[in-house]
Amino acid sequence: MIKVNGRDFKWEEGMTIEKLLEKKRYTFSKIIVRVNGVLIKKEAWTDTIINDGDDVKAIHVFAGG
Repeated sequence: MIKVNGRDFKWEEGMTIEKLLEKKRYTFSKIIVRVNGVLIKKEAWTDTIINDGDDVKAIHVFAGG
């Protein structure tokens, strides 16, 4: 089990950030992802494996005014 934005989510062997975002249907163009407090650059999402027990934060960034 992992945490995604503070909620439990089923972990799967070999899950990457990219796969997690697809499963959660997070399709925003501007997203910041942190795993256990560490910022992961978008270029690394396809290669960054999420481990069982990790705490993932996926934050949609937008501007307002």
